[in-house]
Amino acid sequence: MDERRYAWLPEPDLADLEIGGILQALADPVRLQIVRLLDSAGEGSCSTLDLPVKPSTVSHHLRALRESGLVATRIDGTARFSRLRRDDLERRFPGLLDAVLKAKPARG
Repeated sequence: MDERRYAWLPEPDLADLEIGGILQALADPVRLQIVRLLDSAGEGSCSTLDLPVKPSTVSHHLRALRESGLVATRIDGTARFSRLRRDDLERRFPGLLDAVLKAKPARG
């Protein structure tokens, strides 16, 4: 995929990422599930991620994840595809994303 041909939605600069905002975003169970799905799939959109909520709700959560700095979102036509900012997060908060992804989900 030629990344240069896509437009990207704005996201926080690496130096501006705050641990509190990231942890707050990850505290929501749907957002945490989205992060896990993006980790395994590479990227996804509000209509391609298999979640028990409406696509409009997924879109809302993806926006919150982008604004917190966890995901980057590219625009391809009318679709928006999000992916984890894994390398950026590892540079800013070493080991955080791996620790979150390795934690066992709570049983509900």
